[in-house]
Amino acid sequence: MKTQLEQARDGVITELIRRVAEDEGLAPELIRDRVAAGEIVIPNNPNRPNQKVVGIGTGLRTKVNASIGTSSDIYDIELEKRKAQIAEAEQVDTLREPSSGGDLDLVRKEVLGCCNLPVGNVPLYQAFHDAAKKYKDPNKLDPEYLFELIERQLEDGMSFMAIHCGINRFSIERLRKQGYRYGGLVSKGGTFMVSWMEHHQQENPLYEQFDRVCALMKKYDAVLSLGNGIRAGAIHDSHDRAQMAEMIINCELAELGREMGCQMMVEGPGHVPLDEIEGNIMLEKRMSGNAPYYVLGPLPADSGAGYDHITAAIGAANSARYGADLICYITPAEHLALPNESDVREGVRATRLAARIGDIAKYPDRREHEKQVALARRDMRWDDHMSLLMFPEKAKEVRDSRTPSDSQTCTMCGDFCAMQRGSALFEKDLKGDKITKP
Repeated sequence: MKTQLEQARDGVITELIRRVAEDEGLAPELIRDRVAAGEIVIPNNPNRPNQKVVGIGTGLRTKVNASIGTSSDIYDIELEKRKAQIAEAEQVDTLREPSSGGDLDLVRKEVLGCCNLPVGNVPLYQAFHDAAKKYKDPNKLDPEYLFELIERQLEDGMSFMAIHCGINRFSIERLRKQGYRYGGLVSKGGTFMVSWMEHHQQENPLYEQFDRVCALMKKYDAVLSLGNGIRAGAIHDSHDRAQMAEMIINCELAELGREMGCQMMVEGPGHVPLDEIEGNIMLEKRMSGNAPYYVLGPLPADSGAGYDHITAAIGAANSARYGADLICYITPAEHLALPNESDVREGVRATRLAARIGDIAKYPDRREHEKQVALARRDMRWDDHMSLLMFPEKAKEVRDSRTPSDSQTCTMCGDFCAMQRGSALFEKDLKGDKITKP
């Protein structure tokens, strides 16, 4: 079976490419050419039919991912299923299930069975979890088991995987010679892999046998998302030598993977000051040959815990504006606890709004919808206004909780409604959607 990338290179417009084109309102030939170039990926493992078809990459709407999953402290499969369903109801584009506690095979299968989203994961989590359970020491992980596990998860229907191939002896040496890290190592998978490599004094098998990783991903036409195990966990670590070493390696691997016919994404960057986001995305795009960029947040401040969904939304809007393709949401529980259902809902909403804000800046021709919202608000056509909003139920709930005496206005201004008086002032000059000069 040829991958979407290989078929596109053969000039074929596949059914998935056609559906992405319809969803985005673009020509199928354009989508095909960008898939062929590795600038767009379509995570859709054929072992799991009827999942949502999503295109991620250049020229497309910025997509949003929600991550759920158990931990060693909280293992509740029904909770994870509810979180997945909430994320889908809130119109997230993809789901990542990086569980690290309990029966991980069961959690994965239950989540895959309860939603229609493309689902991804982080194989290293289960690999080290299983090694710790079996040997009481995660450093006793057998690399062969890791590859067997990747295939087992792909057989279950995983459509994309964050695999930490870019951590190697070179990148670890940069970290050692650098001699400091304000935020430490914050990637669970990355930290365990570094520990394994240091313990055995061996190269990362995922880097050393990269062609084997790609072969497995190609077999199921899943997207290989190159994980960032040395990402910055504090803004003062942003773009340090260790992070940049891994980023360069991941961008090289993205090119190698495409040459093998594998769909590739690059992940990054973690905590990044606002003024560095544009440069970070430019570097990834330039060094990877414009591979889709999957960003976590990013978080442009370290002091927002409790409201880090807002911190990250600010970073996400800027990331989308400058060319990021897939944004992994951050919830209010980030840095504090495992997210619950409410956290998932708020995280998805904040990130979807951030992605739209970024897309409005990135694609000026997509601003027509915002104009229609403004016109309905100006003319106080409340039903039309509500129907055009991203979150109409929330807006209606707020308005209904504070009912104005005049149904045409709201309780912010009441009798002093600027919209009402402004329209009366220029009533004769209102023409279509513009107010002419008096």
